[in-house]
Amino acid sequence: MTDLLVRLYDLPEFEAEAKVRAAGVVVRRALAPERQIVLDWVAGHFSAGWRSEGAVAFGHLPVTIWIAVRNGEMLGFACHDATAKGFFGPTGVDEAMRGQGIGEALLIATLKGMREAGYSYAVIGGVGPIEFYRRRLEVFEIPGSTPGIYGGMLRPKAKSE
Repeated sequence: MTDLLVRLYDLPEFEAEAKVRAAGVVVRRALAPERQIVLDWVAGHFSAGWRSEGAVAFGHLPVTIWIAVRNGEMLGFACHDATAKGFFGPTGVDEAMRGQGIGEALLIATLKGMREAGYSYAVIGGVGPIEFYRRRLEVFEIPGSTPGIYGGMLRPKAKSE
């Protein structure tokens, strides 16, 4: 899984924000009092590792984790500066809610937040769904970035019976 580089100073216009807003989805920066609820959701839908990265994002002021919410229900999240400065991710959307523009709206909100924080570029690390990013942004693969910062990372061992 390679790393991607994206320019933040000339992000394209996106319709996803208005699309999800029209569907009643609010994409916003999370609040510190929501920490446990958000982190439990991330761990329950994705992994303990992503929960740990989310916890780091909650440790920043301002918080560097965005959430998508509708009627008090969490639908997705996106972070930056969780694993390394200038890194976007992790990000994820509830499997039942995918394909509705929520992931794109979270991506946009987070990248705009990075730009507002003074970044000119963002690294999207260890990209899984590379086509998702290619369809939405002008991204550049970073040569030699596999396994990148995640190489040699401790991983949970499978429980033996």
